[in-house]
Amino acid sequence: MDEIDYSYSQDREKSWLQFNERVLKEANDFEVPLMERLRFMAIYESNLQEFFRVRVGSLHDMMASDPIHHDSRSGLTPQQQLSDVLKRVKKLTSSQTKIYNDLNQELILRDIQICKAGDLKQKDLKFLETYFTDTVAPLLTPIVLSPLHPFPHLENGNTYLAVLLDRAKESSYGLVPLNPKFAPVIFLPGNSLRLILVEDLLELFAGQIFNHYQVKSTSLIRVTRSADIDPDEADEDYREAMKKLIKKRRRLEVVRLESNKPINEKVYNFLKPNLKINDDSFFITNVPFNWKFIGEINAKLQIKLQENFNYKPFRPYQSAMFDFNAPITPQVMHSDKLLSFPYESMEPYINLLKESARDPETISIKITIYRLAKEAKIVKYLAEAAENGVDVLVLMELRARFDEENNINYSQVLEDAGCKIIYGFEGYKVHSKITLITKKKGNNVSYITQIGTGNYNESTSRVYTDLSLITTDSDICLDAVNFFNNMTLNELYGEYGSLLVAPNNLRESLIGEIESQTMIAQNGGTGYIYMKMNSLTDRTIIDALAVASQAGVKIELVIRGICCIVPGIPDKTDNITIKSIVGRFLEHSRIYSFGLNEQNKMYIGSSDMMTRNTMRRVEICAPIKDDSIKARIQEIIDLTMADNVKGSYLQPNGKYVKIVKDGKLVNSQEILLEKAKMNAQIAQNQINNNHNRKSSSGLMDFFKNMFNKKID
Repeated sequence: MDEIDYSYSQDREKSWLQFNERVLKEANDFEVPLMERLRFMAIYESNLQEFFRVRVGSLHDMMASDPIHHDSRSGLTPQQQLSDVLKRVKKLTSSQTKIYNDLNQELILRDIQICKAGDLKQKDLKFLETYFTDTVAPLLTPIVLSPLHPFPHLENGNTYLAVLLDRAKESSYGLVPLNPKFAPVIFLPGNSLRLILVEDLLELFAGQIFNHYQVKSTSLIRVTRSADIDPDEADEDYREAMKKLIKKRRRLEVVRLESNKPINEKVYNFLKPNLKINDDSFFITNVPFNWKFIGEINAKLQIKLQENFNYKPFRPYQSAMFDFNAPITPQVMHSDKLLSFPYESMEPYINLLKESARDPETISIKITIYRLAKEAKIVKYLAEAAENGVDVLVLMELRARFDEENNINYSQVLEDAGCKIIYGFEGYKVHSKITLITKKKGNNVSYITQIGTGNYNESTSRVYTDLSLITTDSDICLDAVNFFNNMTLNELYGEYGSLLVAPNNLRESLIGEIESQTMIAQNGGTGYIYMKMNSLTDRTIIDALAVASQAGVKIELVIRGICCIVPGIPDKTDNITIKSIVGRFLEHSRIYSFGLNEQNKMYIGSSDMMTRNTMRRVEICAPIKDDSIKARIQEIIDLTMADNVKGSYLQPNGKYVKIVKDGKLVNSQEILLEKAKMNAQIAQNQINNNHNRKSSSGLMDFFKNMFNKKID
């Protein structure tokens, strides 16, 4: 085996933490509205929670199962990776605390105060005592730990009050779980907006909770548990097995303990063996555990004030590619369509499903589902189609992490409606986003295929940037037919003509495109590669890009999150630039573009360039054949490369640097939002003008007929 060259690659965990640091920096950007900065703080916290559950949990497992394994990007062992992660998170936690304290000061300047005990007046304490006694205390379940009351199971992510107690000069320990159903904040009486977090209320009245003891110390704690479960161990009904595994995950090992302040040494030494953690996995933070208070504050702010504290609200605009006053299906049959989320509404796709569910010419609807909204219209219309006699096949991925329960519930709903449900492959998650609608009129069979970069989730389509292609191209549609046949026949490695499908031909096809650009550059031509994705970790792709760079290919990568290739390394990655955009919307679309002008080949799809995607998942990328759609996607490409407001570049030293703001400021997301608004208005005006012309023409015909009748 060839020796790996680590000189132009870096550790994925380090890169992910750099991404989350960029999220945290948005909370420190004074040009971002104040409440939105708090939201970025909440996103940072949520991201970190998931990182510990998934990646740190995985590192713990690797340390037990393969401790001498060396990462293919950094050469580090699992123990070395974990040690580096924990050190980096400690530094980030300090930054997080400082930014939160600064945000609090800005809130105070705007007459919004998140109070601590020292900020409370006597009348506040009286009000809170009444609230606590009447509303909170009756629902608490405090426990004093003893041989008769053994250490309880601490739920992942839940907040607990940990106390050191004294009675008759004997020390003991108490724990109080904070019921997650409590309102996250209590607003104090008065003209200004003052509040206290319910978690702080718990600590404030610890003496009343343990009124038979002397409370010596209090702290709020939270544990993070690993979520690293293997659903492919199941050998029974898959849906039932997943239900059991979800329960099992709730009791997996603790990978992090947090406290809201320095914790009493006795309490800490008591918790450590019971939670089986070491000092490196303990973090002191001075930020809230429950960030739902942001929504509560917004609800209290007047509408006019909300607009000053938040991004200007918007609803996704109607796509200019559709006439929303006419049926969607004929428009799709006429020409390829592209939806760009969140700037444009998902409604045309949903209406296409609705029309297909009610159309007697519809023979079948087949779809792969990874994540859905909590209230999904898509499920409604798939169920309606099945009830109307349409053959509905749903490949429901039950292993979509943290969406398992939602998908289990929806799979039962769809099955009860008469849909055929399958669950994919052992060892391979089905992450593709594809819908195939088959229609039959007389002896003629026709197809509509939709392929997207994001989930069929109406909620996230309003905040994630994604692309959705709807096409009747015969090659793509026949590949889609073949794809679903392969899925039902348990065939992972079917052959496809136009679609790039992992794990079969997606990676080798994209490497083939990279190598083609390499050959063009080697022969004196201009090679060009643009790739936009969430993550790049696949070592084979990394090495192919490095070779292309050495040949002189210009390579522009826009990678939101993990990026394991390092640009600008002499004689290795000189011609590679890497950009990350972190803004109002979550960059989520995957675009792969090779070559310039008429030689250009462009693809969109569900796959990032991670080994898990290219080799251990079922993914689909589709070629863009329609020139007008290519032009629309090229506009997105150009704007992402021009973004000098929310974009930052990865440097050879592994750090990200914000672009110097000189000349015209370009915020790609704001521009795309404004363009969607403008295009929707132009399209609506054209529709109205056409409607008026038809109405006017009809009225003229009416008068002509009346005039002719009078003459007769």
